[in-house]
Amino acid sequence: MDAIVFGATGFIGRSLVGELLGEGQRVAAVVRNDTLTPWLVARGTDIEGLTVVTADITEPLTGLPEARDVYNAAARYAFGLGEREARATNVIGAINVLEWAATLPALRRLVHVSGYRVSAPSGEPDYAGLGAYEASKFEGDLAVRKLARERDVPLTIANPSTVIGPGQHIGLAGLVRDLWDGKLPAVPGGPEVFVPIVGIDYFVRFLARIPESPAGEHYWVLDDNTPRLPELIRTVADHLGVRAPSRSVPVGLLRRLPRKLTGADPETLSFLSTDRYPTASARSFAAAANLEMPAADDALRTWADDLIAERFGAAAPWLRPYGFRTVAGSRTWIAGDRHTPDHVLLHGLPMNAELWAPLAARLDGSVLAPDLPGLGRSEASDRPLEAWLADLLSEVRTRPVLVAHSLACAPALRYAIEHPDRIGGLVLIAPAFLQAPGSALTRSPLAAWMLRRMSAARLAETLGLEPGPEIDSAAADLRRPGVARRVVAALRTVHAERGHNRELLDRVSVPVEIIVGSADPLVVPVDHPVTEVPGAGHYPQLTHPAVLAGHLEKVAGPR
Repeated sequence: MDAIVFGATGFIGRSLVGELLGEGQRVAAVVRNDTLTPWLVARGTDIEGLTVVTADITEPLTGLPEARDVYNAAARYAFGLGEREARATNVIGAINVLEWAATLPALRRLVHVSGYRVSAPSGEPDYAGLGAYEASKFEGDLAVRKLARERDVPLTIANPSTVIGPGQHIGLAGLVRDLWDGKLPAVPGGPEVFVPIVGIDYFVRFLARIPESPAGEHYWVLDDNTPRLPELIRTVADHLGVRAPSRSVPVGLLRRLPRKLTGADPETLSFLSTDRYPTASARSFAAAANLEMPAADDALRTWADDLIAERFGAAAPWLRPYGFRTVAGSRTWIAGDRHTPDHVLLHGLPMNAELWAPLAARLDGSVLAPDLPGLGRSEASDRPLEAWLADLLSEVRTRPVLVAHSLACAPALRYAIEHPDRIGGLVLIAPAFLQAPGSALTRSPLAAWMLRRMSAARLAETLGLEPGPEIDSAAADLRRPGVARRVVAALRTVHAERGHNRELLDRVSVPVEIIVGSADPLVVPVDHPVTEVPGAGHYPQLTHPAVLAGHLEKVAGPR
């Protein structure tokens, strides 16, 4: 093989395998369980040169394919580990990989992935002071260096900082999650704290080039231009449309305060440092290899979008591309085709754009699906919904079918009246202004409080739906500050404007179709085609997506 990668199912290892395969190399991937192959296939990677082998690096290694280059990206990256558990992979496993590599007759390089805070020429691992993860990485780093000299193994150590990218949900991601959930009252550490980052794509390209350079180097791979932690948090907060904390808590005080109060894992506090690192050799190597590191701010914003799309590891993104964009002056979560969609999908309450996932999977062509302002993941807006919608669709070059559900039917109708030349048709699904008033929940003064505290199971029961990822997603958003309150306010507004919205139907000039569930019929007669979905309630896109997709594909109109 050209290369063999240990830890090939890990965050770094799987991306490294993909990079090497993309270069046309023959790669052996060492795994315990093969979750790697479907991950690569899902990303369109050509796996013709891939060989997957099963092995446990905590035991002596035998019977593996020989390779020219050996990469050890295996590590147990977690906090709260016991010493024995951490050492099994980070120390013993690292030694076993090196011992095996020393037996290869044509070995060109062993590349060991270490860490930016653990690589030092000497010292003793402080398990009591640092915690098992960092101490075991420190011990493993020392052991690999020493053994490589004894076995005359050509070694290069890569010391990455916090590696960010799709799939990275620990470490700094926890801070972003607290920020997103409104649970970060203060910045941990002082104003000079430096938590450097490096993007996963850049880092694996760097690793792939290492065997071409002389052995014996130790590269600190990180972005020296990473903003200091308070500025980093502000950058992410501005991108997400949430408020950044204005205060900070010194590390010394965090160490003394109870963890129950701070929420800070004691093992993470050593990373809140002002230290800088010797990156000159890595920067020189990158320049010679024509590697350009993306700007730190851009990398942070892209990763923040990944974290939100992945629900911090709880779900897979349902539609790509995705991310936050400014629409009508507010940060809006948008998924799908922003320029040439066949369908634009506007969700109702109390849901978000993921409501459309089962339907979108069955539609031909592309879709654009945003979270409405103030709902789901989008920031609130002081502009009318139809003005927000006009700005959202200003970059659309097609004439899509505009599909709206429940609450969204009224602004979609107003947009269709004002911009008939921009859409090919209008589909109103369960339009709230034509149906019976909603739950008594909206009339309770505690409605928002109750919604925010609903479990996903309870929300599904309240809506008359089966539990599923779309309900989980909606329940998670309802727990965010202000979302439940805005849902209740929007519901009350819909009911107050029922009569006015019904009159708008007589003014629309584009083709209109109304679709309702047989269990949630119209209570007002209309002069437009009405399709009833047998057995469906207020959410036919969830309960009967295939039937609904068939109806949508028949909607006429130039695009």
